[in-house]
Amino acid sequence: MTEQKHENPAHWDEAAAHYERTAHPFTSRFAEEALARVTLTPDMRVLDVAAGAGALALAAARTGAQVLATDFSPGMVARIAASAPANVEAKVMDGQALDLPDAGFDAAFSIFGVIMFPDWRKGLAEMARVTRPGGLGVLATWRSEGAATFLLLSQIRRRLFPKLDGKTKLPEGAVALGDPEWLSAAMADAGFQAPAIDTVVHDFELDVRQLDTPEALFGMSPDWVALDDAQRTEVVAEVRRMAGERAVLPIPSTALIAVAKR
Repeated sequence: MTEQKHENPAHWDEAAAHYERTAHPFTSRFAEEALARVTLTPDMRVLDVAAGAGALALAAARTGAQVLATDFSPGMVARIAASAPANVEAKVMDGQALDLPDAGFDAAFSIFGVIMFPDWRKGLAEMARVTRPGGLGVLATWRSEGAATFLLLSQIRRRLFPKLDGKTKLPEGAVALGDPEWLSAAMADAGFQAPAIDTVVHDFELDVRQLDTPEALFGMSPDWVALDDAQRTEVVAEVRRMAGERAVLPIPSTALIAVAKR
């Protein structure tokens, strides 16, 4: 099976700075939503799996809890370590095979991380394994076709180039865990109890000035990579048309937040 870009740590190392600047402020809003559904205290140990730039880990640290942030990208881990307070540790680690003991954490989170794993079932099982009985597993997943620029590109590409529709797709885990029933069943299969699942919507605010450098804005999306230069020009023009006179184009993005006991 051919490895996808999102499965390669080097891809995320290269994208770390851009991700921290653009995606991190957006995903932080959903991380805060996840934290609002649990109670963390200073005596708790918290795990953030596939932490990215640390949206959840850094927010959880404000509760005083001891937080371990893990990611398979050294570049992402370095970003977390550079801004982490004393109660946050950041380590390079594969979320599908956590180098951690059983039942060592009071709560394990993954904010749009496990959904990207080649073996997302193993990722969920590892979260359950390292969570103590009675502890919590918290997962954020994207609904439907993803979020932010990925969602916008999917919608525009389907409208402008319908014959191309279906040639690229979201990771299997993002599709499966974007359905509430599948999400609930998958967490139960992994070893958690049936979760409470909430739907949360926030706008990704696309600064229209970023369209001057569309490769930086859209380059991580497979829907962009699949287009030729002429098609990309059409996409940029369509986004400008949608924005009209606005300086910011809001892209409503829907997530599922699941909270389950171990």
